[in-house]
Amino acid sequence: MTKKLLSLTALTAAAALALAGCSTTSGDTASTADPTDGSGVRVVASTDVYGNIAEQIGGDRVSVTSIIDDPDKDPHEYEADSRTQLALSKAQLVIENGGGYDDFVDTMLSASDNKIAPVLNAADISGYDQKPATGEFNEHVWYDFPTVEKLTEQLVKQLTAIDPSGADTFTANAKKFTGQLAALEQQEKDIKASFAGDGAAITEPVPLYMLNASGLVNKTPSEFSEAIEEGTDVPADVLKQTTDLFANGEVKLLAYNEQTSGAQTEAVLAAAKAGGVGIVPVTETLPKGTDYIGWMTTNLNAIQGALSGK
Repeated sequence: MTKKLLSLTALTAAAALALAGCSTTSGDTASTADPTDGSGVRVVASTDVYGNIAEQIGGDRVSVTSIIDDPDKDPHEYEADSRTQLALSKAQLVIENGGGYDDFVDTMLSASDNKIAPVLNAADISGYDQKPATGEFNEHVWYDFPTVEKLTEQLVKQLTAIDPSGADTFTANAKKFTGQLAALEQQEKDIKASFAGDGAAITEPVPLYMLNASGLVNKTPSEFSEAIEEGTDVPADVLKQTTDLFANGEVKLLAYNEQTSGAQTEAVLAAAKAGGVGIVPVTETLPKGTDYIGWMTTNLNAIQGALSGK
């Protein structure tokens, strides 16, 4: 998904907000409760991934609004609405991914009267170098369980500061959640023990943290995945290098971002099918009817199955 488009839509969002004014037009946001009704700590998350994590930790002591809440919606193409702006203006805690992924949150906050709500930026919390000497920073840090653990710690800290009487609830929920994360990390280690060094291909770096933690080696030409993420055309020779991976037996699976499609990604998908390579569909937002732990469990099971030829 294109980062350049994200920057443009952030400007579009600001313009839309200026036009919206005090409009009460309903938007595309989803909330477990009205963010203004006082039923718990008001949390606003850029995507339902972070919204769900906040719900896991906060339980019934939080009221969560997730701005991007549909797997059919592209976070990079989001356009703000007045309801989202209202939610942010009333938020007591904001969670964003950062790293250039969801700049619309900062744009909207800058246009809001809310200058005091703490903002948890997952990319910053990760501790990763966001300006590496080589390559590009992979902003999809929700696929990195150590980062999610660090975010959980910060959630407990901030929620407790806002709602001290809920400290025991937040701590207990976090303990359960981090235990589930530990099980996921163990599954990554189990995959690594059996398949370390095996090749994998991607259409975008969305699941790359998970693939790396599972011991897999990304064989995709960086020019391919970067072009797909930026929304630019892939040079013909680079596309051929990528499709040849499947014919030459260099990779055992393709992790395919099913939220982004086009002629070039479809060509890679077809090459993987023709080569008998396992295909693992991934998304950037929660599939309907699941939570973060269930979603990541499904992803790891799909990786394990593809590598095992199942």
